[in-house]
Amino acid sequence: MVSPSWDPDRYQRFADERARPFHDLIGRIQTPDPASVVDLGCGPGPTTALLSDRWPEADVLGIDSSVDMIGAAATHARSGRLRFAVGSIADWDPQPVDVIVSNAALQWVPDHVSLLPAWAEALKPGGALAFQVPRSAGMRAGQIFQAVAAGSRWKDLLAAAATAPGPRSAGSPVRPVAEYVDVLASAGLRVDAWESTYYHLLQGPDPVLEWFTGTGLRPYLDALRDDPAALADFRAEVGERLRAEYPPHPYGTILPFPRIFVVAHRA
Repeated sequence: MVSPSWDPDRYQRFADERARPFHDLIGRIQTPDPASVVDLGCGPGPTTALLSDRWPEADVLGIDSSVDMIGAAATHARSGRLRFAVGSIADWDPQPVDVIVSNAALQWVPDHVSLLPAWAEALKPGGALAFQVPRSAGMRAGQIFQAVAAGSRWKDLLAAAATAPGPRSAGSPVRPVAEYVDVLASAGLRVDAWESTYYHLLQGPDPVLEWFTGTGLRPYLDALRDDPAALADFRAEVGERLRAEYPPHPYGTILPFPRIFVVAHRA
């Protein structure tokens, strides 16, 4: 699978909204003084830096498949405490570790459930595995992307993007909460899992389009990047439908966003 391209600056336009689930996730980690922490799919790095702030004595490593994201993350590096590396989540070789975190990244990894037993095995006593992913099934934005991509103008150009693994494609790897619980509990971990829907109040013109341009629309936009006119037309068509589904108000635009959280500890 070819990974989507990523624009750190565009992704960071909604940094506060994207960071809130991260805070809710790591707030449930009970490992008191980890020596080693790995952030899988660290993105541009500011939330990984928060892990270093929380556990200042830990060796914190952020891994991301995007060279551009790691380039942005490098500005947060701290000698001997916080470092970053380019790497694939699927290819990460789990070594004994105290805390594994993955925030809004596993939705891009096909069959990531199959990776969880090895990650659980790598946890040291008292260690924790914590991740969150968008619960995109039934989300109107994803349905709009798929409907537009299936239109007569786009269906041939975007057939691969529409079925590629990703949070809002027909091939989403995100699994039901109960499946994550079953896999990790069967691996001997104590599992805490829940779902939350965030009602983000976004500002600016076309904020929902801008939000997903930084994330879920990436495979579609990448497929059209060699044809700027077609890309602009596709964005315009998606934007029109998103405005109808998520209408602006004088105070901003409401984007309901459901997410799955899993925090699992080894005894």
